[in-house]
Amino acid sequence: MSETPIIRFENVTKFYDAETNVLDNINLELERGKFYTLLGPSGCGKTTILRLIAGFMQPSSGNIYFNGKLINNVPANERQVNTVFQDYALFPHLNVFENVAFGLRIKKLGKKEIEQKVFEALKFVNLTGYENREIAEMSGGQRQRVAIARAIVNDPEIILLDEPLSALDLKLRSEMQYELRELQQRLGKTFIFVTHDQEEALAMSDEIFVLNAGHIEQSGTPMDIYDEPINRYVADFIGESNIVSGTMVEDFRVRIGGKIFECVDQGLNTNEKVDIVIRPEDLEITAVEKGKMKVKVDTQLFRGVHYELSTYDDEGNEWLVHSTKKADVGEFIGLDFDPEAIHVMRLNETEEEFDKRLESYGEDQYAN
Repeated sequence: MSETPIIRFENVTKFYDAETNVLDNINLELERGKFYTLLGPSGCGKTTILRLIAGFMQPSSGNIYFNGKLINNVPANERQVNTVFQDYALFPHLNVFENVAFGLRIKKLGKKEIEQKVFEALKFVNLTGYENREIAEMSGGQRQRVAIARAIVNDPEIILLDEPLSALDLKLRSEMQYELRELQQRLGKTFIFVTHDQEEALAMSDEIFVLNAGHIEQSGTPMDIYDEPINRYVADFIGESNIVSGTMVEDFRVRIGGKIFECVDQGLNTNEKVDIVIRPEDLEITAVEKGKMKVKVDTQLFRGVHYELSTYDDEGNEWLVHSTKKADVGEFIGLDFDPEAIHVMRLNETEEEFDKRLESYGEDQYAN
């Protein structure tokens, strides 16, 4: 990374009692002007990272740097950071203008400057003309825009978003994903977004950090995380996956059950036990005699743009299939897939080891 990271965690640990580490030796670097997502289930530590950046708590050990300067003991009100909370934390007794102006009034700015900044912030979030609207009269999406306007009106360098879409219905959540991403790009600010929803993370992020029990399991672009999960946890958490046990026979050849298939993976030990991922959309329905494997259809659901089939092979492995083709329940079908569709994961591999193994593939051999 050429320029100084806007945020850097150096061996950061946070615990609330002697037996429980909420965060365990976290190291990360965030660049200026990107959209980052902290992704994981409840209790994994993602909101704790957000609170440490905001200054609402301090690390038990390790250091946090902002633009290269140590900020462990810098109070929250002195950090160039603003937060959009899950419940938006708006003041119900104040109208839209006063909610957005609240922080500016605390700074004792002049009346004209406050008006200018508030109107600019509301224009940025498409709420021009809503200045005198009461919060109780606003929809969920409008309340979120008010919260974002309040967060950006002070021109912070970092905007933290703690699951701000979780209270919205599915259609509005989708719309706000586009709005948040477009807003971040227009502002050019660093956004750090917390969610447990993998679809949100994949749709909006420049980079995703997948967390599990206080550890960063894997970080990378949405495509990296989706196409090349480092382990079973990440593969299962990011998108729908078929995950089965297998054996790496040799470079570019893997055994699943009693059959050997060509793949694009290399750099593992001969006959090493591995986990194997094949995404449902990479499985193609074909005639039994043409397929690489034979399966029996157990259930079929219509999902609008595709059929979702739950199928089983002779060894009892379940294979989820997403296809524009349909098949009858109880029918035997063939499944075909390309070698590139097989992703081999080494058991208990670290992210550094994983990255090094991928680098050894070379562009010709590895083009997933």
